[in-house]
Amino acid sequence: MGSRSLIAPSEPRLAPVMTATNGLERLAGAAELATIKLVVGLGNPGSKYQGTRHNIGYELVDLLARGAREARFTRKFEGQLAEIEIDYRRVLLLKPETFMNLSGRSVGETMRFYKLPQAELLVVCDDLSLPVGKLRLRPGGSDGGQKGLRDIAAHLGTDLFPRLRIGIGDQDDVDASDYVLSRFRGAERKAIDDALILASQAVAVWVTQGIDAAMNRFNGPVGTLQ
Repeated sequence: MGSRSLIAPSEPRLAPVMTATNGLERLAGAAELATIKLVVGLGNPGSKYQGTRHNIGYELVDLLARGAREARFTRKFEGQLAEIEIDYRRVLLLKPETFMNLSGRSVGETMRFYKLPQAELLVVCDDLSLPVGKLRLRPGGSDGGQKGLRDIAAHLGTDLFPRLRIGIGDQDDVDASDYVLSRFRGAERKAIDDALILASQAVAVWVTQGIDAAMNRFNGPVGTLQ
């Protein structure tokens, strides 16, 4: 897959312009904005961890924020919080700063404040068991050894919340704790950059059409859009 943008004209757009020329459009937009979605990107705070495999969730949330106009992060709920719109839907972006293994504290505070049901939460994280750049969406289930997911489930009292895993590759003989804190090499970095574009589209489909539609379109082979 090349480096060109994968967003076709029919794809959901980030931060669309709301015009004053169509009253029905304004009313529809207002109704959609009454619903809030929360996208959580997992990672570790600080420059020491920037660009590491474990911080792929942070990278996707940052990409979504850059794609929206005037999206700014502020310190809230023990993390960095911003708000964007995707096709007239309000979407909160959260990067917990409690470190990966304690992510549930930040997520739980945010969920309780906004009174969000688990179905309106999407957690983005790395996955050691997937090839570099492979996406896998699920409506819930096991944490698969991902301690950030495990802590979120513990704080919410359920593992029935959507998640988007992004493959970071097999560590071979390297200790897993060292591998997830390493950085992508050469061709891996290019694959991850392409995967992040694809993942941003997956988030937009989840926001506008739900988890089943996102799974059907994006749980395919590495680097493909179904």
